[in-house]
Amino acid sequence: MDFIENQKWRYATKKFDASKKINGEDLEKIKESINLAATSYGLQLFKVLIIENSETRETLKKHSWGQSQVTEASHLMVFCNFTSVKDEHIDSHLQLKSKLMGIEESTLKGYGDFMKSKTAEMTPEQTSVWNAKQTYIALSNAMAMCAELRIDTCPLEGFSPEEYNSVLNLHKKGLEATVVLTLGYRSAEDKTQHTPKVRKTLEDLFEVL
Repeated sequence: MDFIENQKWRYATKKFDASKKINGEDLEKIKESINLAATSYGLQLFKVLIIENSETRETLKKHSWGQSQVTEASHLMVFCNFTSVKDEHIDSHLQLKSKLMGIEESTLKGYGDFMKSKTAEMTPEQTSVWNAKQTYIALSNAMAMCAELRIDTCPLEGFSPEEYNSVLNLHKKGLEATVVLTLGYRSAEDKTQHTPKVRKTLEDLFEVL
């Protein structure tokens, strides 16, 4: 039951120890957990930007309500969703599927046509929301993996997506910022770590019908 204990250990870290950095091996495990996240049709219509440039992080902090985690955390990840679903997204996925599964790409055409028809039914707004939801599944995977590694995290929605899009030139890449994750190690000065975790009872949360 280590998973449960590690989830009890984790909390939304408010102050990171800027002197402590995540090592390369652990970072690769976090990236792999994100890559393995479940997504609709398996299309992975998102991209994760790892912001290392200190000047960029200072700029983004200004557009994140001045939250210190943006600059103090070891790493800053910006989860971005694609603003549209293009045929090439689906074709690329099917080509990869064909290669990895050792099957003829032609046998996947019907499935590809189905995906294209269903995604074409959505409005641009619906597409953006649908793609954005995928990033939260990936975010959850990353946070769970970090807890397993005893790496602290704090997910942030308190930022200006428009400003992030502008600073990172996301629209030129067909992307938009969805949610931010700061990762690193808690500071001894972060009093939040000593606050009891507040959760409903299982009886209040679940209902069997």
